[in-house]
Amino acid sequence: MTEPSLPTRWTGTVALLLASSTGGVGQHVRSVARGLVTAGATVVVCGPAATQEQFNFTGVGARFAPVEIPASPTPGDARAVLVLRRALADARADVVHAHGLRAGLVAVLARPAAPLIVTWHNAVLASGLRGGVSRLVERVVARGARVALGASTDLVQRAAALGAADARLAPVAAPTLPAPHRRRAAVRAEFGVRPDQPLIVSVGRLHPQKRYDVLIDAAARWRTRTPPPVVVIAGSGPAYLPLAARTSAARAPVTLLGHRTDVADLLAGADLAVVTSDWEARQLFAQEAMRAGVPLVATGVGGLPELVGDAAALVPAGDVDAVDTAVRALLDDPQARAELGRRGTERAATWPTEADTVAALAALYAELAADPTGPAAPGSDAPMTGHR
Repeated sequence: MTEPSLPTRWTGTVALLLASSTGGVGQHVRSVARGLVTAGATVVVCGPAATQEQFNFTGVGARFAPVEIPASPTPGDARAVLVLRRALADARADVVHAHGLRAGLVAVLARPAAPLIVTWHNAVLASGLRGGVSRLVERVVARGARVALGASTDLVQRAAALGAADARLAPVAAPTLPAPHRRRAAVRAEFGVRPDQPLIVSVGRLHPQKRYDVLIDAAARWRTRTPPPVVVIAGSGPAYLPLAARTSAARAPVTLLGHRTDVADLLAGADLAVVTSDWEARQLFAQEAMRAGVPLVATGVGGLPELVGDAAALVPAGDVDAVDTAVRALLDDPQARAELGRRGTERAATWPTEADTVAALAALYAELAADPTGPAAPGSDAPMTGHR
């Protein structure tokens, strides 16, 4: 955990850069922008116009400059580099902070005059040509940034191994959910869940990395339970059609809800939360579920084990049998579910808050702005220092 309640107050100008995002990265950038603006900093968010439409960065007091950076490298990146250079010149930023490897690559190629920070939010999982290109991007970004921040320890280690001069751990705090707007019974009634039926919830982008095929295959086995659980998956993304087809073919008791803005309500109605991803850093839904006291079954991958400790049931990635067994065990044991939920809220209380995250970033920005041309001081007592 980062040090709480850091006193650093930084009132300079930061440019926050992101590529196409519909989920966690965009939420994190909005959270950081809001906190920095509230503390007196000037924030310019640079990214695709669609991210402004979804996350409304200007609504939290930031300025927005459109820079179209698609999810995958294209020849259009050259234009993105030129547009970013102009945006940074207009912003006169003291620090540039890119989020994700795609944004990091464009930022490195733009060669900003201000110190560049890149937060690594995701691991490279692709293979073949695409994987090779992504690993090249990793190396360029690791060596081109003044500071590499990893959302989990494995990302810090990866950046350091690829040549990052200064790699630090910077856990990403999930934005605090609002209080539920509906009662538990009303949420469950929406999905036709009887009082004696379990409701299992998962939230995330419909992308192959999330391995919702594993959850669907496990859920198909639960049709024979009495009563059968109802499984809902909230999120949108490119895997919707194949997942819908798989659900239908398996006759699984799963409903794909599409994008939802009422995650707090879904958790209020849930008996169990499930994460089946091949990799995650500090997945926002896992944090939200544990904060809400909903028992969690999750894959023991990436930064999830260090996030949840013993406060969630961890299973191997890609293992339908393991997910099936873990969920059945918890559904059959209400006391075990209650205990896991209790441990989850206790564990969540130890995590850095959004305010901690913003204060830690402000301290880093102040450190780099004070010495814009030199290396980050290896011996400084920076609040986010993990591995250097």
